[in-house]
Parts: sequence; structure tokens; C-alpha cells
Amino acid sequence: MKTIELKHPLIEHKLAILRNEKTGTKEFREIIGEISMILCYEAMKDATLEKVEITTPIQKMTAGVLNEDKYAFVPILRAGTGMLDGVIKLIPNAKIGHIGMYRDEKTFKPINYFFKVPKDIQNREVIILDPMLATGGSAIDAIELLKEKGVKKMKFLSIIGAPEGLKKVEETHPDVQVYCAHIDECLNENAYIVPGLGDAGDRIFGTK
Repeated sequence: MKTIELKHPLIEHKLAILRNEKTGTKEFREIIGEISMILCYEAMKDATLEKVEITTPIQKMTAGVLNEDKYAFVPILRAGTGMLDGVIKLIPNAKIGHIGMYRDEKTFKPINYFFKVPKDIQNREVIILDPMLATGGSAIDAIELLKEKGVKKMKFLSIIGAPEGLKKVEETHPDVQVYCAHIDECLNENAYIVPGLGDAGDRIFGTK
């Protein structure tokens, strides 16, 4: 599937603040959550609702409700956890798993060190969270780990993506829809997104 890029003045405005090196940890963290909420809103457009009968102050009616037990959020550690505050507001009863990866500074390839997901993950629609989709390595590995657990339906949410990485994910896992707030220009020689916003994890947690 072709990556869905959100093009909206509010997104551009929020991204400008995120990219600014002068933006502090608190504001950076809050805006990551805000954009993540918008991404999740877009990704849930095809959600199936169940019909239930409710009573308004005026009369009884049939309404559509989301079965939140059918969903799970899986952030890629550690930066992906910064997106949880936003998405969990929309589906508060979704279960949460974690995939731990870090990048080898010489090969730029992801190394897996942690994998913990709900036992019934195969019965849920999984939404993977990672603010930066650069080479695509972490995204591809995360999707493969979840497929090995029997997950059939997945979506991937990212704040910023590089064309090179997005292309790899689209080719390797064409069944997984990727939602990205903005597709940047390219990767540099160190495999960082240009113009990017720096290291999302460090800026979310104030570790640099």
C-alpha cells in the first residue's frame, strides 16, 4: 500500500515547532502526542462499529460503538512510547505491547532486545508506533515479529518518514498501511532523516 501522508496546515504548524532545535522537552513531548492523535484518527477511518441501543435524554436510538478490545498499540522502544499519550486517548481500552530495538551505529541495522505483547495479540488489529521511519529496518522487523505471532491486520504510524525507508516497507510488507505526518527529503550518510527533527527519543525524554 502507498504511504498515506497527512497534508494539513495544522500538521505543518506543529511540525515546524517539533523541528526547531530550540523547542524544549515538554512542548516537544506534547506535540508528538497531538500529532499521534491525528494520525490515529486518520488510521481509524475504516474501523468497523458495532450497533448498540442507547437512550439519549430525548429517546432511544441505535448507535455505533467501537469494540476497543479488538485493538492493540505496539510502540517501538523507546521513542515510540512518546506517541502513546496521544493515541491512547482515542482508544483507551486498547492493550499495549512493546518492541525494543536499537540501531547499530556501524551497519545502521536494527537490533532487537525486547518483545512483549498481549497473549491474544493475533486476535487484535495492531497499530505500531514509531516517530521516525528512516531506513525502514525497525519497521520491517517489528512487522515481521508481529506476523510471526499470528497478527493479520496491522497499521504503522510515524511522525516523519524518509522516502528510502518508506519504499522498503511498502515493498516488503505491502499489506501494512503506513500513515505518516510528513515525508521528508532523504537520508544522509549517517542514515538520519533530512531535514528531520533530530533524535526523537532524546528529545522526547530529554536525554541529550
